[in-house]
Amino acid sequence: MEDCIFCKIVKGEIPCDKVYEDEKVLSFKDISPEAPVHVLIIPKKHITSINGLKKEDEELIGYIYNIGAKIAKELGVAEDGYRIVSNCGEDGGQTVPHIHFHLLGGRKLNWPPG
Repeated sequence: MEDCIFCKIVKGEIPCDKVYEDEKVLSFKDISPEAPVHVLIIPKKHITSINGLKKEDEELIGYIYNIGAKIAKELGVAEDGYRIVSNCGEDGGQTVPHIHFHLLGGRKLNWPPG
């Protein structure tokens, strides 16, 4: 997508503080962290939101969660706990129309979240 900020980050047009990258996903530090560890995990494939997922995306979403567990371990939050969340739509708190997953940890996370 031409004006998608996350697609521009994937293409290298906008810099990011990269945490992990492979052929399917990119993970980078959130520019407005809500926890000591707050990274985004995005698929390189542009999918607008959870509502835009198709049957062929099922493997990719599972892959993202596995990468999230790997990142949590590397960042030292796997043992104490962390949260992976994806917001969907304006009322759900989604601000960028490219599906993405927030990995948060490094402190006690409250429930309900907001």
